[in-house]
Amino acid sequence: MSTEPENLMVELDESACWGLLRSAEVGRLAIVVDRRPEIFPINFVVDHATVVFRTAGGTKLDWGAGRDVAFEVDGYEPDGGVAWSVVVKGLAREVKGMYEALDALELPLFPWHTSAKPHIIRIEPDQVTGRRFPVADRPARHPVREG
Repeated sequence: MSTEPENLMVELDESACWGLLRSAEVGRLAIVVDRRPEIFPINFVVDHATVVFRTAGGTKLDWGAGRDVAFEVDGYEPDGGVAWSVVVKGLAREVKGMYEALDALELPLFPWHTSAKPHIIRIEPDQVTGRRFPVADRPARHPVREG
């Protein structure tokens, strides 16, 4: 008989993944810059099964728009001791059409940084995956000894 704990990780269906994405405000955008992975925290909003964020000119626009990206959000539910993670993979494209841009400007998306963020990027997923799992008990932290 095995003494290993049962794997209680649960794969989430796409509907549950979108629900968790809608509950979050900040995620991480993963892109490749000069053949190296880069990760950027961004605030975002879900719109019609896509992820929308705003950005200034620079790395996210230059290396993300028009390319495949990954976007990840995770969370922790302390009452149940459960954590979750959702990953969206797909094409990031800059919103350029007038009507789509006007619609996107109406979304409740408010960049935290005060600099101008005139570019709207929409990630159109081809894959949405997620999982939920109980958080393992961990030992209490001990204070660092000086001396």
